[in-house]
Amino acid sequence: MAVVFKTALLDEKMDEVFDWSKDSIPVRDALWDHFMEANGHNTDETEASMQKIDAKSDADVKAYIEENLKK
Repeated sequence: MAVVFKTALLDEKMDEVFDWSKDSIPVRDALWDHFMEANGHNTDETEASMQKIDAKSDADVKAYIEENLKK
C-alpha cells in the first residue's frame, strides 16, 4: 500500500490560518484559484503548480500565500 503524505496546511480554511483572510475555503482551493487566474485558466499548468506547492513545507506554503494572495 502506498503512503500518501499531505500538507496539513492545505486542508485548513484560509480564515483559520491567516488573520487577514475572510475566505472560508480551504487553502488548497485558494491556491488552485490563484494559479488558474495567473495562467489563463490552463488546468495542466495549474496542476503542475499545485504539485510544486504540495512538495513544499507548511512554512514555505504559508510564505508563498503571504506574498502572493494577501490583499
